Amino acid sequence: MKDTLAPVLRLSAHPDSRCWYVAWSPKGSLLASCGGDRAVRIWGKEGDNWECKCVLSDGHQRTVRKVAWSPCGNYLASASFDATTCIWKKKNDDFECLTVLEGHENEVKCVAWAPSGNLLATCSRDKSVWIWEVDEEDEYECVSVVNSHTQDVKHVVWHPTQELLASASYDNKVCIYKEEDDDWECRATLEGHTSTVWSLSFDPEGQRLASCSDDRTVKIWKECTPGDGDGSTDGAWKCVCTLSGFHSRTVYDVAWDRLTGALATACGDDGVRIFKEDTTADPEQPVFYLSAHMPKAHSQDVNCVAWHPQEAGLLATCSDNGEIAIWNYHSDA
Repeated sequence: MKDTLAPVLRLSAHPDSRCWYVAWSPKGSLLASCGGDRAVRIWGKEGDNWECKCVLSDGHQRTVRKVAWSPCGNYLASASFDATTCIWKKKNDDFECLTVLEGHENEVKCVAWAPSGNLLATCSRDKSVWIWEVDEEDEYECVSVVNSHTQDVKHVVWHPTQELLASASYDNKVCIYKEEDDDWECRATLEGHTSTVWSLSFDPEGQRLASCSDDRTVKIWKECTPGDGDGSTDGAWKCVCTLSGFHSRTVYDVAWDRLTGALATACGDDGVRIFKEDTTADPEQPVFYLSAHMPKAHSQDVNCVAWHPQEAGLLATCSDNGEIAIWNYHSDA
């Protein structure tokens, strides 16, 4: 492997608790983290270092599992085990809690903004996915509740350009949703994983979806078009590649870099791996190779991998040990 993954810095972000997730702001000037200490922390760069700019500790009563920035960068959503989602509004260098979204019966596991910024999705241990609509007055209204999974829903992610939503669940399945006659419905169910699907990431064009699982694999799914010659109907997805044999434990997160096309994974074996696509392979049967591997990226499980939106190769990770690490990925290819 000529490619390298070099450490840039480490931050003790959520001492004495897990750091569950990190998310870059759209311009990459801020990094939000959340953890088992019920807090959201906002990090900003000062010279060569990253410093904690503010701590949002009064929004949730339990663990904060995920954070997501709005496309405009002025809002931050946080999903918590207390069954609520907080919407924070950026005010100069601080954030204020604008509203609290309630309705889920159990822990909210993930929150995600649509590319337009007008829709928000949440998912929960109560097996449901909720779609929220946002108006100009910052009012949030639940417009649809979809119950397509039979177990805890772990993750939701939007297509990069369309109002198309994907969800991953403890039931080993991935569901794809689209709006139909003012209601959201499941258009496709992706089956192939043999255990919990933890996370999802669309490729830069939104033509393919990566899923990672407790079965220690990553699968690449491609949307079929009716003209593919395989008899598929519009909206169907098929698995075109499975990355197996690389991870020795659960793969908790996967992230597709929109700048380089590299695919990063976070694993329960404490490692971070970067995969690249073989450009000489048939696009209908893609081949991914292990480009870089950091075996002990953290001293405990790696929970999240997040590529910087504007600096190619800059990667943030976080771990059960409460730490954030920032890495520089360099590829000769």
